[in-house]
Amino acid sequence: MTIKKAAVIGSGVMGSGIAAHIANAGIPVYLLDIVPQAVKDNGGDRSVVAKTAIDKMLKTDPAPFMHKKAASLVTPGNIEDDLEKLADVDWIVEAVLENPKVKHDLYQKLEAVRKDGSIVSSNTSTIPLNILLEGQTERFATDFCITHFFNPPRYMRLLEVVKGPKTRQDAFDTVSAFCDRVLGKGVVECKDTPGFIANRIGTYFMAVAVNEAIDGGLTVEEADAITGRPMGIPKTGTFGLIDLVGLDLMPLISKSLLSTLPADDDYRRIHRDNALANKMIAEGYTGRKGKGGFYRQTKLADGRRVKEAIDLKTGVYRTSEKATLASASAKTLKALVETGDAGGAYAWRVLSQALSYAADLVPQIAEQITAVDEAMRLGYNWKSGPFELIDQLGTGWFAEKLAAEGKAVPHMVKVAAGRPFYKVEGSKLLFLGTDGEYAEVKRPDGVLLLTDIKRGSKPVAKNGSASLWDIGDGVLCLEFTSKMNALDQDIMGMIRKAMGIIGDGKSGAYKALVIHNEAQNFSVGANLGLALFAINIGLWPQIEATIAEGQNTYKALKYAPFPTVAAPSGMALGGGCEILLHSSAVQAHAETYSGLVEVGVGVLPGWGGCKEMVIRHLANKRRPGGPMPALSAAFEAISTAKVAKSAFEARDMLILRPTDGITFNKDRLLADAKAKALEMAATYTPPQEPEIRLPGPAAATAFSMAVEGFAAQGKATKHDVVVSKAIGFVLSGGNTDITQVMTEDDLLTLEREGFLALTKTNGTINRIEHMLETGKPLRN
Repeated sequence: MTIKKAAVIGSGVMGSGIAAHIANAGIPVYLLDIVPQAVKDNGGDRSVVAKTAIDKMLKTDPAPFMHKKAASLVTPGNIEDDLEKLADVDWIVEAVLENPKVKHDLYQKLEAVRKDGSIVSSNTSTIPLNILLEGQTERFATDFCITHFFNPPRYMRLLEVVKGPKTRQDAFDTVSAFCDRVLGKGVVECKDTPGFIANRIGTYFMAVAVNEAIDGGLTVEEADAITGRPMGIPKTGTFGLIDLVGLDLMPLISKSLLSTLPADDDYRRIHRDNALANKMIAEGYTGRKGKGGFYRQTKLADGRRVKEAIDLKTGVYRTSEKATLASASAKTLKALVETGDAGGAYAWRVLSQALSYAADLVPQIAEQITAVDEAMRLGYNWKSGPFELIDQLGTGWFAEKLAAEGKAVPHMVKVAAGRPFYKVEGSKLLFLGTDGEYAEVKRPDGVLLLTDIKRGSKPVAKNGSASLWDIGDGVLCLEFTSKMNALDQDIMGMIRKAMGIIGDGKSGAYKALVIHNEAQNFSVGANLGLALFAINIGLWPQIEATIAEGQNTYKALKYAPFPTVAAPSGMALGGGCEILLHSSAVQAHAETYSGLVEVGVGVLPGWGGCKEMVIRHLANKRRPGGPMPALSAAFEAISTAKVAKSAFEARDMLILRPTDGITFNKDRLLADAKAKALEMAATYTPPQEPEIRLPGPAAATAFSMAVEGFAAQGKATKHDVVVSKAIGFVLSGGNTDITQVMTEDDLLTLEREGFLALTKTNGTINRIEHMLETGKPLRN
């Protein structure tokens, strides 16, 4: 069975978000909700609830839709007039109130209209499947499962799936495969237990972290400094995370868990009715969505905004202060708990309880430890799952310390008996099963991870900032390894080395190159620290040589005799975006955020970004006649540092071409890029260099007048004008006219000269320094 059309019942935050994400993947979806009583009584639009939800999503940031056009695939309706439309739907997602009776009544209505073989799933986060199926038909039970999305559905990768004893295996496999391949989710199969995996463990962890912070006399900043980066759970820390998800959500989850958990579950021991949290919720301090939470922003009389944190003892807000605990700087988890200060003691109290709780829940909540670790990484953004964290401490050390304190050693730690939960043998990653034996961690078909390749092989070439890996079938993979994947001369050198190794792509061992890494961001651009150092000591010839080296390397990449496929995810900014523009093709993760943002540090794209945007916009068949509309579009994108907030938006900006691919599941990105590279290699010929005709000074004057107009309106700063005029001069072709043919090298020369001139201005130097110090652009 193939899912070609879907429906979501319930247009709240989760339901509407699920519908939007299904539409993101190009699947038509109905979004149905109730008819409000006021409409029934007084007349009006009977589908107003669903329509309002769609309108709200079009204005929400971060956006549920990857492109506004996706909204056209969502058809609003209501459950009184439109249920019969579900007769041709392949998958129905229920996302209504967490009330079994409400769900039961809806299921009976769905059963009366749905077609044979259609799949029905619930997005419940707390209600067990066996309760959901009470009173339902045998036919319904065989087509029913749970698909628990995490909020927001577009961005959170975890999808917990649960099947019942009567669920058809092919129905379960169909919806799981669809959510994996089409929606890009990390699908984790759970058992039918309260809270499933992530919420069961995550809620426990947060409760313990809050309790121990209060009992230990720590401030919210100190607690977050310990549970954030040192533990990796996640960098917001516990109180920052609660603010993010909403304080008012926590009591609801707790209430549901307490109503279904076993009588002896340890969550019952640690659960408290927190008076401070209750008071905050009652006063509207529900977190970021409210007036603030454990942290809030306060506006002073002079207009400045100050971050405040609540005192956990008094409930009074005070100016937030950075934690100074030595333990917050610990490099390893074991060093953290052994630091000896209040933070280290706090870390152990939290970890000893939370990790023990998780280690006692297998195989109760999942068949294997791998499912638990995956769920916590994808659902709660933990850097490492519970069993991986125990490995960092050492299973033997963990057991001995618990025993020495008179605490119970959890079941799976006893099974480990001093052995690690994960180990590597040759190229294989093994995990410890519940039977005490090791088994290989298996990847789904179509998943290729660079992590796995690196585990079992040595790089073809390596330097301080990049590596080359053989990913099979004659394809090389270039991986950036510098800090933040910032681009430098080592990376340029490795690109040239890759080209030398591949040669003509026909006579040697390799025939294609993929540019990919598994870091959080593909590349944030050039190494600003090196650039500022060179500027400060006046190494202008070196700066110019660095610009020329990047231009020549990228141009060589573009015209290589073999295909190059860039496979980005996360941010691809500045020089990272320019790599995309010079690759033969791009296979982008759907959540790729790309753009030429150099103006933020006071320069222009100097590695061919201006040149490529000119060429692409001039070649755009949809543009109006004459060169100015094309150049204006390029000018707007570059001078405003416009960033595409999805791969689909990147297509609109011409960063991606219509032939470039988009992959929803990040774990499948490398395999898709490799397949594209092999497909291209069979008949590949490099592109022909275009002839470029540009209007010259007349266009530059028009751009100059436009930016001065923005400055007069207060929409552009003094240095914005300087940088934008330099960009306009390059895009216009300098001192050319429309009758002259320019080459790419001509435009590269203009880029290089413009870039160098800007680095000699105080405004640009100040912008670079400010970015390095604060991570934010300076508006000077």
